Amino acid sequence: MSRIEPTFSRLKTQGRKALIPYVTAGFPFADITPELMHGMVAGGADVIELGVPFSDPSADGPVIQKAGEKALSFGIGLVQVLEMVRTFRTQDNITPVVLMGYANPVERYDIKHGAGEAESVFIHDAAAAGVDGMLIVDYPPEECVEFAARLKAHGMDLIFLLAPTSTDARMAQVAEVASGYVYYVSLKGVTGAGTLDVDAVEAMLPRIRQHVNVPVGVGFGIRDAATAKAIGKVADAVVIGSKIIQLIENQPRDRVAAVAHDFLKEIRSALD
Repeated sequence: MSRIEPTFSRLKTQGRKALIPYVTAGFPFADITPELMHGMVAGGADVIELGVPFSDPSADGPVIQKAGEKALSFGIGLVQVLEMVRTFRTQDNITPVVLMGYANPVERYDIKHGAGEAESVFIHDAAAAGVDGMLIVDYPPEECVEFAARLKAHGMDLIFLLAPTSTDARMAQVAEVASGYVYYVSLKGVTGAGTLDVDAVEAMLPRIRQHVNVPVGVGFGIRDAATAKAIGKVADAVVIGSKIIQLIENQPRDRVAAVAHDFLKEIRSALD
């Protein structure tokens, strides 16, 4: 079992909602990520989504695309991301870490490091590093039943996105393989786009829960404490990404973790 289910169970017992910040690994400085992760946990993060930089991030808006491009310019890839998680785990063995990204880096990792291996070397290495879950944007549920089972066997969850356009049939497919939580994309479009319609989210969540038995997190468009509080009243988790990237983008190195900490502390207070 990953750390995700016990975390949500503990929060439910406490009557609290999960705060899940997203940051791009290796941004805004190549070596800042473990320190930034600790700062976010101190600010109230319950789960951390760590973005794996990729050259063609189809679901990401301009803010996260730019962050990924900068991280790639530093030479940050999946090998370095796993090392960041290992470093984080030397001081924190409690907070769940989810890698969020695309199929290409994962499949390339296995090609490069596991040629001839029957089992996925990536799955083995991710588990050994202390990863708790994977959210691979371009892995449809019907094509990754085996991948989900392999992750589960190594104590990791496979997390899926659902959208306003998701049909009941798609939700049922996701429910068959998803574990940990599902991430409801509250807006049509890419990350950081549009204005969040809280009423529309509230109307959608009961429909999702008819199919999905794991917690439901909501993200895309949550930028401040008021919106986070409103979403927290109806969702099991609040996911925030683009706003954090914007806040830390131009900070000096010694302020990055502190700025993220202070922002999340405000969000945590609103949620509680």
